[in-house]
Amino acid sequence: MAAYAPDLEAIRADVGALAAMTRDSAGPGERAAAEWAAERLRTAGAAAGTAGYRGRRTYAWSFAGHGAAGLLALRLGGGRGALLALAALVSLERDASGRWPWRRRVLGGGGGANALARIPARGERRGRVFVVAHLDAARTGLVWSPAVVEHGAERHLRTRRVEPVMGLQAAGLLATAAACVLPGRARVPVALAAGAIDAAAVVLNLDVARSPVVPGANDNATGVAAALDLARALAADPLEHTEVLIALVGSEETGMSGFHAVLEAERPDPGRDVVLSLDTLGCGTPIVAAAEGALATHRYREADLALADAGAGLAGEPPPERWRIGGWTDPLLALTRGIPAISLLSMGPGYYPHYHHPSDRPEFVDWDCVGRCARIAHGTLRAIDRRA
Repeated sequence: MAAYAPDLEAIRADVGALAAMTRDSAGPGERAAAEWAAERLRTAGAAAGTAGYRGRRTYAWSFAGHGAAGLLALRLGGGRGALLALAALVSLERDASGRWPWRRRVLGGGGGANALARIPARGERRGRVFVVAHLDAARTGLVWSPAVVEHGAERHLRTRRVEPVMGLQAAGLLATAAACVLPGRARVPVALAAGAIDAAAVVLNLDVARSPVVPGANDNATGVAAALDLARALAADPLEHTEVLIALVGSEETGMSGFHAVLEAERPDPGRDVVLSLDTLGCGTPIVAAAEGALATHRYREADLALADAGAGLAGEPPPERWRIGGWTDPLLALTRGIPAISLLSMGPGYYPHYHHPSDRPEFVDWDCVGRCARIAHGTLRAIDRRA
């Protein structure tokens, strides 16, 4: 296989084109972006098309509802209130980790679209790798103000760990359950704290629901553009024994419904297939998620992380740093299904600069980091192929 050199000029152009679109989750902007991406995949030499799915327009109504359940639990009090608060906590974690299939069947949502391309192996196919990058961009809100996002940066750099973004809301529901069963005066301060957190969860999530969609240059036009460049390289020089499915998916920001549709349609084999996600690649330092989760911690397998290390070596790059990230990425769905998965990202000075903010524009992307991540991704594909 020939050495891979990312076409950074094309990647920059693609990021600029995507950032100029309003890529609302499961909305018309996302569908337009999927059509654009499918055409770019065809230009790269891959057979490509789009596939529709149903997904949420925003996570905010659901997360606000969990906060409202906490307030109702405080009003009920006693055992019933405690049970309601604990049930809301379990529901919140399952929602944040994408494991809530009844929501997709019953609540439906908006009409989204994925762009998909398949690049066959050069020889006998022994496995598949899903290169995943999400097309949609996030809604902003007060909770994503730079002061909040940058809080604890020095600690994050020291520990390579970012706290779960929904940890405070989870703590509020736990405090709610405790307040419901505590006796007398001991209940008052716990109930006041729990009520304040539950109410803040409602208000802040409703603020997100009414806020505009950000340009999403870094998160995640960089991942999509890098995947398009990889498609170009792989169409010209396929892997020997591994078929590559490029999946540019929607609704990652609102619960990963786009990638859920891909998994349901393709049914990956945990013994033969691997998921490689590209997300937010222009922060400064390439990383892989050793663990992730907006609430509970979900850890990636050491054997899968080692593939990224091997890939970096093949690309002539240092091994990507391993971090516990505080949110979710699409391969979390694969992880919870036992499918080998790697989430390749980047990290800034202890936080993601311009994260979910209107300032997430192309001029603030670290293009050198995007190129390094693309090279690591290509090397990782080669490492997966050698293992096939």
